[in-house]
Amino acid sequence: MAQVYHALGLNMHQPLGNLIALHNSDERWEARQILWCYDRPVRMLEGYEDAAKLHMSVSGTLLKQFEDPAIRETFHDVIDIEDMLTCYQRSNIEFLGSGLYHTVYPLIPETDWDTQTSWWIGLGRHMLGRDSFLGFWPPEMGFSMEMIPVLKRHGYKYVLVDCWYIKPRREMRWEEVRYRPHIARYEGEEIIVIPRNRELSSAQQSGLDPGWFQHEIYERTKACDFPALVTTWTDGENGGWFRNINIQSSFWGHFYHQILNRYREGTLGFTPIHISNYLEMYPPSEEVDVYQGAWNTGHHWGGDFTQWKGSLLQKKGLEELHNCSSYYQMAKRMFDEYYHDLGNPEEVRQMIIKGYDHLLVAETSCNFFWGSSWVHRAFDDLEKAYSMLDTAVAIISEKTQQATH
Repeated sequence: MAQVYHALGLNMHQPLGNLIALHNSDERWEARQILWCYDRPVRMLEGYEDAAKLHMSVSGTLLKQFEDPAIRETFHDVIDIEDMLTCYQRSNIEFLGSGLYHTVYPLIPETDWDTQTSWWIGLGRHMLGRDSFLGFWPPEMGFSMEMIPVLKRHGYKYVLVDCWYIKPRREMRWEEVRYRPHIARYEGEEIIVIPRNRELSSAQQSGLDPGWFQHEIYERTKACDFPALVTTWTDGENGGWFRNINIQSSFWGHFYHQILNRYREGTLGFTPIHISNYLEMYPPSEEVDVYQGAWNTGHHWGGDFTQWKGSLLQKKGLEELHNCSSYYQMAKRMFDEYYHDLGNPEEVRQMIIKGYDHLLVAETSCNFFWGSSWVHRAFDDLEKAYSMLDTAVAIISEKTQQATH
């Protein structure tokens, strides 16, 4: 039997304003539980630095809340956010990049992909203390091959994809598809795709026994004639398994520490590893295609994005995102063309930038996740975007008309 490795990842995310909203509601206790989930990883890694090889993806909307002085002050009696971030920066956690406003990339205008990606990198470097990020976590695991050139342009080496969507270019055994990285190419650019095991990840999310997990990995990889990489990735703050304040009954005490203890004792049967280290030892060579899709939710399998575009209002909201993005591109072209004719170009530039930021906020996946319930939040930001862009376009139009007379 070949060597078997395990890469474990946690995704941390909160929509903008949600922590304060919970704090000001009857669910204040939930806000405290969630914040403890963010503080817990670095505390749980203490004493396990030799064995723990944790990955984390942190949404830009959550990082923005960590950065906010008002948030830090409001929750200072729950966790010390500044100290938590310092611990993150000093840890050996392999952080992955993401989209700034946690957007489902295949559902928003491609012209906005670059900004969502680059703006997260700037924030991530500042907050997480990393000069670069080798891996990319697509929000909601929403991926399409058209994203590859953008990800490569921003320095990403690998991207997580759901194992269900990998389409081999040759006949591959079941375990070959799921337990080894592959190469995907689009328009002359290539990136390494890391298959996230859907079934084992679902178990990681809901609660699992370390012995059962050992047995599952053995059974699933026993036919591998190559160094196998089993990748599991879930939310790290949702559900009682992660929020349980009794550590010995939670993910960390009941599962993660037990796995690391067995690894130290030599009885685990597989090796925890960072994805970047695995790729250094075993770079992939085979090419695959990847169907577009997202991860599975409680009600939908993910491949058709029904969770985010199943209702009429969701569809209308997504359509308006594309309309507003086109309007922004038009406003930006007008500004670039008539910049020198404006008496107050910097003021107009700021209007356009702020309008665009509201558009990017409107693209947040949570606005579309809950059926039609939260779509109004997207429309609220779109109205603000249109208001600022309309004002900017009106100023530019007035100045250009004056210049032609």
